[in-house]
Amino acid sequence: MSDNKIPSPVIESTPFQTQRTQNVQGWERIGSLAGGVLMMGKGIRRGGFRGLIQVAIGGMALARGISGHCSAKSLLENSRQEMNTIRTKIERAGEELKNLKTQTEVAAQKTTKTAD
Repeated sequence: MSDNKIPSPVIESTPFQTQRTQNVQGWERIGSLAGGVLMMGKGIRRGGFRGLIQVAIGGMALARGISGHCSAKSLLENSRQEMNTIRTKIERAGEELKNLKTQTEVAAQKTTKTAD
């Protein structure tokens, strides 16, 4: 029998095909869609350089709503998670220091009692 294997692509994904997690959902996504369309419409009506800026910002909001992913929000969430991890490590270290302090105090009391 012959193996009819489908060849896998050499390149798994291109920059336009990256699988991103959706971090914009629900009303936030709907708001991005509506706000993006509104900003683009205002920018087109206004014209000029300021209108172009409005169209660009509206396009970014629209893309955020369509894709369901926001890189800025992802960056902030990652930073928040790192801060929480660091906070937890600091709290654990503080608890360990308290335990060491009580252990040394108990040991010091024992040595003073045996020295008497």
